[in-house]
Amino acid sequence: MTEIVDYGAFAGRLRAVMPRWDERPFMPPEVFAAHLADTAPRWDLLRAFQEEWGFTAPSGPPAWRREDTDEHRLYVRKLHGDVLDADDEEDMEGVDVTLPIPKAVDEWWDLPFNSFTHEARLYWTHPVWPPTVRPDPSGYGVSAGLPDDTDLTDPDGDLRVCVLMAEYQYCNEWGYAASDAALADPRLLVSDGSDEWWLQADSVTEFYVQLAAMRLPFALRPSVEVAELPPEAATRLRTTFPAMGFAGPWRELGAHTTLYGGPDVILAHDEGAADITLRAAGRTPEALLAAGTALGLDWTTEITPPRDRP
Repeated sequence: MTEIVDYGAFAGRLRAVMPRWDERPFMPPEVFAAHLADTAPRWDLLRAFQEEWGFTAPSGPPAWRREDTDEHRLYVRKLHGDVLDADDEEDMEGVDVTLPIPKAVDEWWDLPFNSFTHEARLYWTHPVWPPTVRPDPSGYGVSAGLPDDTDLTDPDGDLRVCVLMAEYQYCNEWGYAASDAALADPRLLVSDGSDEWWLQADSVTEFYVQLAAMRLPFALRPSVEVAELPPEAATRLRTTFPAMGFAGPWRELGAHTTLYGGPDVILAHDEGAADITLRAAGRTPEALLAAGTALGLDWTTEITPPRDRP
């Protein structure tokens, strides 16, 4: 590995390919729809990021395919107009088949380089396929819908949320507004299993890039964990390492994590209720040590090697 990748410049890479929601008011609806549908550069960014941190998809089909799930089979049958029996209807109770599934959601499952479908154990989250609505009429999903005064979607539209990913115990759920389901790459929201939703990402594609950034570097490369970050080190973090540019902090299990970047290094800083305040991963041990030095910390004896993989 000879080429250094500066993740302090990652926000520019992200901004160059992700949807420009701030320009939506100045675009005709059909132009903005076409802009959202141009997802190929966003998936190229995901592929490049994965490869930079050492993930290359193995040959052969993925280990986890949406077609393998019973719910997918039921969903396709119902789309085709088949009459389901009572037990199957109960299994599909949380799915609204009248809602379209955004193009980017389907595309993610089909990516030949999708690190999740090839190696889901790197992620510790559970995909929901087909997406299920909140409030969930089946009673399984715990989150509420969006409030009447929401600014996360049209408050006069459908205030349900379609969940596509969940933390293992459903303490957090990620989904898009049902009123945005017809968009190719809608914004992604996150809940803490209660009545409140926050903006997680400016698109489905950004969400999957952010999820990869939260998982892969710390599993595939040497890393460090700091339980309590000294105040002066936290100040150096913000002034030395630029934020990576994601729309919102990563919200999971009480954590509100912002990703910062530098040469060959990513630093995940929590300002919520996580047990670990800072996690850092380097493409090389030298990059990790240099980041520690920049923070005024000596990580020489603290580095954890990459996780064993089958």
